[in-house]
Amino acid sequence: MKIVSLLGVVGLGLMMSGVKNNFTDTPVNDPSPVYAMADDWQTVPVGGNSWVTKPGQSKEEVRNDGWRNWQNSEAVFSTFVKLDKPGSLQVAIVANAGGNNATVEISINGKAKKVKLTGDGEQSFEAGEWQIAGAGYVQINCKGVQKTGSQFATVTALKIKGTAVDTNTQYVKNNEGNFFYWGRRGPSVHLNYDLNKEKNIEWYYSEITVPKDNDVIGSYYMANGFGEGYFGMQVNAATERRVLFSVWSPFSTDNPKEIPDDHKILLLKKGKEVNTGEFGNEGSGGQSFLRFNWKAGNTYKFLLHGVPAANNYTNYTAHFFAPEEGKWRLIASFSRPKTSTYLTRFHSFLENFNPATGNISRKAYYHNQWMRTATGEWKAVDKVKVTVDNTGRKKYRLDYDGGVENNMPFMRNCGFFNSTMQVDGVHNFTPSKTAPVIDFTALD
Repeated sequence: MKIVSLLGVVGLGLMMSGVKNNFTDTPVNDPSPVYAMADDWQTVPVGGNSWVTKPGQSKEEVRNDGWRNWQNSEAVFSTFVKLDKPGSLQVAIVANAGGNNATVEISINGKAKKVKLTGDGEQSFEAGEWQIAGAGYVQINCKGVQKTGSQFATVTALKIKGTAVDTNTQYVKNNEGNFFYWGRRGPSVHLNYDLNKEKNIEWYYSEITVPKDNDVIGSYYMANGFGEGYFGMQVNAATERRVLFSVWSPFSTDNPKEIPDDHKILLLKKGKEVNTGEFGNEGSGGQSFLRFNWKAGNTYKFLLHGVPAANNYTNYTAHFFAPEEGKWRLIASFSRPKTSTYLTRFHSFLENFNPATGNISRKAYYHNQWMRTATGEWKAVDKVKVTVDNTGRKKYRLDYDGGVENNMPFMRNCGFFNSTMQVDGVHNFTPSKTAPVIDFTALD
């Protein structure tokens, strides 16, 4: 398992999940082609803008260097671009037929055109022209029809031009900064809570409701983010979900083995069936997770405790409440050295850590946020600022949304929906007048 850093400031960095990425469709070490503009065509590298939206039988995949293992005619590769205006859209496919002959079909909005791929070596094959009725995301589908070889072709890019294409047409332009990987993961959205005026916050409480059918594999719904770590829940696989709590070491390294003993995160205690250990690769520290089959449509509660301890340490403890169980469950308690603080910098985020599902939309409501001071006074959150990561800020992906809906903060990302979210927008909402009722003495 890999748990990684928020890069210090929420909303400015690239946010990653608490799970190691071992998906074979986007190996980081793939060669990454560099494309030059030719005439008035724009080149859309498929390594950062495509997905296998209908799998075949032969493990078709999207890699940094393009579409690979394209053997089955049932497989569909889908590429997404965002147009700023309606008009004509011409499409060409950049492919290598490997000395064989193949016929493939490209379709947009249900209108299909066939194109023949021949010869050996990479070439551009024009497919035709479509009329696009309005601005927004366009899905370009491609499937195989006939072939003489074992594969239809290897494909590195699509080319587009027409009256609907201009300098405002958006997609992942290149792989500088590993953006084929980040682009296929999709943009991460963050909620930052305004509690700067409050001091000595000892407890932080919040709730998450994931609507039905929004529990997509690869989603991390992070509820209680704070200055030194984060706490939330994930969809790790079709048969596995987790509640995740992590605290970073004050020692800056991606390798936990390099952390000096006096900078290591100490485990104080953990809950039943909770796994604990270290993490690395993007920051390092202490990690814990509970495999728990939480369900979309239910509301889950998160409670975080943070308090200064002796010898310049701070202790952090996370509890999780599931309506299925009807009680608070201890996740873990960690002690962080070189730190003496109460809880600060509250935030939440929604991210996708699986590039293979970056074309599927997911959404969650983050609501009923409260904090409790060291003197026992509850304060409700009533304001939130919505930010997005660099994938969104570079406009490589614009399918993100957030704000207040039904008087609850929410976030949505991925799936290539058309959004008008204001980045860095501040939203007010009316909080509940009833503070959480928690018997702190009964917590593990």
